[in-house]
Amino acid sequence: MAQPTTPESLRVLFCIGVNQNFFDLPTGQAGPVWDGFVSMLGQLSELPGVTVLGTFDDDRHMVGPSASWPWTSYILADVPEQATVVAACNLFRTVQVGEHGLWRYMKIEARIGRPLPEPAAAVEGDAR
Repeated sequence: MAQPTTPESLRVLFCIGVNQNFFDLPTGQAGPVWDGFVSMLGQLSELPGVTVLGTFDDDRHMVGPSASWPWTSYILADVPEQATVVAACNLFRTVQVGEHGLWRYMKIEARIGRPLPEPAAAVEGDAR
């Protein structure tokens, strides 16, 4: 498990859901939403002090809106301060998809915590 980027870093799990508006789009017209999502990912990773540790997307096993847990996708990141977490979430308001913000099609929540300690010992070659 990775140690936080700095001792003061916040470990943040960004939880992303897909809204019904996305599924109401005509077949084949979701491309601009995907482009907006990719833009958001790039802008989030470029926020000062943000280190993206990993991403997870379950859109192959989950179809339909995800208004709460289980979310469709997740981003795990070390973030320097709460104001940066707010700025990351705000990207869903500022990234445009046509005439709408990304929030029309997706939602985001952030869980802020800290990393668990590293495992005390890892046994190499354990046959379990």
